[in-house]
Amino acid sequence: MSQSPDKLGALQELDRRHFLHPFSDHRQIGQRGTRVITRGEGVYIYDTEGRKILDGMSGLWCVSLGYGRAELIDAALHQLRTLPYYNSFFQCTHPPAIELAAGLAEVAPPGFSRVFFTNSGSEANDTIIRMVRRFWDIHGRPQKKIIISRRNAYHGSTIGGMSLGGMPVQQAQGDLPIPGIVHIEQPYWFELGGGMHPHEFGLKIAGELERKILELGVERVAAFIGEPVQGAGGVIIPPDTYWPEIQRICDEYGILLVADEVITGFGRLGEWFGSQYYRIEPDLIIFAKAVNGGYLPLGGVLVGDRVADALVEEGGDFHHGFTHSGNPVACAVGAAALGVMHREGIIERVREEIAPYFAECWRSLADHRLVGEARCVGLMGALELVADKATRARFPAARSIGEFCRDTSIEQGLVMRHVRDSLIVAPPLVVTRAHIDELVDKARRTLDIAAGQA
Repeated sequence: MSQSPDKLGALQELDRRHFLHPFSDHRQIGQRGTRVITRGEGVYIYDTEGRKILDGMSGLWCVSLGYGRAELIDAALHQLRTLPYYNSFFQCTHPPAIELAAGLAEVAPPGFSRVFFTNSGSEANDTIIRMVRRFWDIHGRPQKKIIISRRNAYHGSTIGGMSLGGMPVQQAQGDLPIPGIVHIEQPYWFELGGGMHPHEFGLKIAGELERKILELGVERVAAFIGEPVQGAGGVIIPPDTYWPEIQRICDEYGILLVADEVITGFGRLGEWFGSQYYRIEPDLIIFAKAVNGGYLPLGGVLVGDRVADALVEEGGDFHHGFTHSGNPVACAVGAAALGVMHREGIIERVREEIAPYFAECWRSLADHRLVGEARCVGLMGALELVADKATRARFPAARSIGEFCRDTSIEQGLVMRHVRDSLIVAPPLVVTRAHIDELVDKARRTLDIAAGQA
């Protein structure tokens, strides 16, 4: 049901006056007003004007099982009535955290038996900094503090998370990164590969890790962190040669490998974790978002046995944690979400049916005159928008073609996100073939409108 113009205007005015939005230009919000989303059902959201919009971004990569799942809502209500909160400090625990930790250990790659809970991926990445450095302290090598990350990576917006990330515009606010974090180049073939074959490019870019370790000194390097697929950076899918070479380098020099799976965890690539898709063996896995279908804040770290054994057997107190680490309601919903994924065979369905169909349909957009590349993996896709397909020349910066397409897609009834001159999607894992047809049709209509304005 749509809201009256007066009601919508009143909500927008209250929003403008009182709500400071994350990652937003508030002058622009004041000029244009916000889109007020009132409800969600299945894979659709609805705004105050009654517009039905296919959520091609799963909220913020997180609403993997769709909106209105009764199993998740019932789990939250039951836990709210039973035990809405208790902490996990001071040798205390509660059944939802125990059950979810055990459930996560079951679906994690081999060698992961323990979980540290946080409230978000950002907090989990801060935890990684503490945990990695504590691991080397326990082993009598406190000088091993440097963590190597990548340019254009995104690891959250806390001071630690933003330091691990590699986005200079974001780091400029707050004098980041903090000491002990350095960055190497990203495996972005379309932008950086030139005339190189993707396989050659993957090896070349992965080799930057080895060169950086040798430059800094292996005795000072603690870990390398990377998203299996860079999500917020623009769905940067590494060439097939990239991750095996990264694994080889980490193994050869004995540094910890950290996989940030806030986006790629819990089925996005047709496996429980993106590490399994790329056949890498990290020491630590960061998760959040889809762990409980995005219904409540929850994140954490899957701690590989190599690290966990040191913390448990030799480390004494680990002076780190949060008031809501292992919040009982969030964990109860997480356990319910794992149950849904098991019962409905979500992972298998994505891998064997939906992702292949999505790939076929999404890649068909490559024939559009504005598209330089249509790439995808699992249920993640990106379109590179170009002014000239042959040369990959971009539009002038003032054109803001990506933002125009993002706004146009909403008017067409589809949520897509823009990252510079790319459009990205990551629909809920429960989409059907018909939903994918609708998504691709609306994306093409958006491109057609943009082409008419170019």
